[in-house]
Formats: sequence, structure tokens, C-alpha cells
Amino acid sequence: MADTAVTTPLRSPLSRAADRLAAATRTCGGTIRLAELPFLTQINVRLDPKGAAADAVGPALGLTLPAEPDTVVRAGELTALWLGPDEWLVVGPPGGQKDLESRIRAAAGDEPVSVIDVSAQRTTLLVAGPRARDLLAHGCSLDLHPRVFGPGRCAQTNLGRTQVVLVARDDPRAGFWVLVRSSFAGHLTDWLLDAAVEWTG
Repeated sequence: MADTAVTTPLRSPLSRAADRLAAATRTCGGTIRLAELPFLTQINVRLDPKGAAADAVGPALGLTLPAEPDTVVRAGELTALWLGPDEWLVVGPPGGQKDLESRIRAAAGDEPVSVIDVSAQRTTLLVAGPRARDLLAHGCSLDLHPRVFGPGRCAQTNLGRTQVVLVARDDPRAGFWVLVRSSFAGHLTDWLLDAAVEWTG
């Protein structure tokens, strides 16, 4: 029997804003780059940081789970964000949810661990360019100076009155990831575009 199931293409939370983000990037003269990075895999992991699972999960992912508050560890295509003393967010390429979940669960074995796919909960905005920090500083109370919030740092904070996870990428030229709940992504995008008018004219 033929498969008659209707498949609907995935639509990112900001698919309708893609043209506006691209236009802002074009008109800012290279000072700011704005884009959505849709469908990144995001797995929330909770476990005892001093238990056997912590020692096993990191190597299974090819990285060390960050132990210092608000830090990031990156290895290959995976990035692990410290969210709390016993909580991390593992971010990877689109479509990797099942593989990551199974690797984490297999590594943890019988140790207590919580592994939750939260990929659909958030989308990711890229904010890059020489004036990226200035743009973010318009709506964020964190000290974003590179000495304080440089590469390898992350924080759960508010940006434009929206809760986000802000990540400074490894290379300063790579800018920042702004992980935002899908339901607030449109609002935050409007805020970023409005704040960017200073450079986009």
C-alpha cells in the first residue's frame, strides 16, 4: 500500500523574519550580522556532577562537561553550556537529537540522569559583527566587555525584556548565539531590528 501520509516541511519560528534579518545585515555596512540558526539540536542534561555519570557522559560526547559557572566547552560540532551546578545544555547540528540522547543515556548506565530534548523549545539567533556587543548592550544588563564576557562564556539573562541564554562564541568574529524560546523569538527579533537601526540607517 502506498504511503499517503502528508509531510509538512519544518518551519522555523523566524522563517518569516529571514528577509528582514538579511536586509538589516546588508544595510549596516558590515557592522552587524543578524540571522536565525534554525533547528539546532538542544539536549538538556541533569546529573550529579560528582557522580560516575558525569565522568562517563563527557567522554561519550567527546568533550568535558563544563564545571565552572557560566562557561562553555566546545568540541567538534557539539557545544556544552553550564546552566547550573547539575545542569547543562548540549547543542549540536540539526537532526542529532536521538543520537545524542542515546549516547548520553548509554554512557550514564544505571546512574540517575535526566535527558530531555528541548530542541523545539527554542530557536537560535546569531548576532555578530564589530558592533554586536553594542547592540546587545542596549537591552542586556550584563557587563559584555570582552574581559568579562569573552569567548567561552554563557549566561541565562534578559535581553530586550526576554529571557535568553546568551553565548559568546569561541572566535570573537563568530559573535554570539542568543537562544530564545520560540514563542518569544518574534518579539526579540523585532527588538533587535529596532535597536540595530542606529547602524542600519
